[in-house]
Amino acid sequence: MKINVVLPFDNLNAGDEFMSLEAITSIAPFIERLGFNGVNVTDHPCPSAKWLDNGGHYAQDPFVVLSMVAACTQQLKLCTGILVLPYRNPFITARAIASLDYLSNGRLMMGFGAGYMKGEYYALGADFEARNDTMDEYLQALKLALSGEDFSFKGTGYEARNCRILPTSKQRPHPPFLMGGNSPRAMRRAAELADAWYPFFTAPVISATARTAQINSIADLAKAKQYLLNHCEKINRQEPPFLMTGSIKAPGEQLSHAQYLDKIGQLADLGVSVTCYVPQGDTRQAWCDDLQQFAEEVLNKLPKEKTP
Repeated sequence: MKINVVLPFDNLNAGDEFMSLEAITSIAPFIERLGFNGVNVTDHPCPSAKWLDNGGHYAQDPFVVLSMVAACTQQLKLCTGILVLPYRNPFITARAIASLDYLSNGRLMMGFGAGYMKGEYYALGADFEARNDTMDEYLQALKLALSGEDFSFKGTGYEARNCRILPTSKQRPHPPFLMGGNSPRAMRRAAELADAWYPFFTAPVISATARTAQINSIADLAKAKQYLLNHCEKINRQEPPFLMTGSIKAPGEQLSHAQYLDKIGQLADLGVSVTCYVPQGDTRQAWCDDLQQFAEEVLNKLPKEKTP
């Protein structure tokens, strides 16, 4: 089991504690030294004030933050968790993916999702009602654009005519595509177009707000995974997508370190290969202390990968 860390750079309430270059260049190497697999950032380029005032959160530009993390680390995986793909022209996204993966020496993991915030869709001029069809189209466009070859693609309102993006990504044919979302449509998309399925645990209120299916237990996840496997069999996909969860636990669930170990073991038994920890702390020191305690009491007690 590999564990990523959700970065705290959406916390604007503590001044420069998290929102500064010093914060990034001290926290990212610290995460790497503790032995975590990677880091995750979210994506909300233009959230509504109403959503923010009712429990929402800010998010910095994911490619900017991950580039800064890449510059001060050597091994950490750089993960979008998730990037709302329909917000951006797919070739703008392809150029950013290729640049970051190439310059980070192949460390990028691209988590994608259709998003759920109508107000943000309106602000960005994207079609909320067509977001699922847009996801499928943009994924196909991305794969062509990251091929390293000349490509042409006619999409909805745009057209690439014999174009080329070089250098393309270090990872071939592209960085891992992780398909976020709990819905049957998201699972089918993961089976048909992605390398991984990337669900997240929810609470009922979050499921309603995010317009996605509720998964708040290991049993829910196991049932959903079976749907994914059934669809892989239906489309004759021999090796199913790997499984990564957006967190170890459901929102609001309180776990001791021993309970974290037990929950991670249950996820591993279900076939999850990567999951994410969300440290707590209102200051940089408190946040790092929480992460270090988790590393000592949980991460370091997990079974190690066998070296060939």
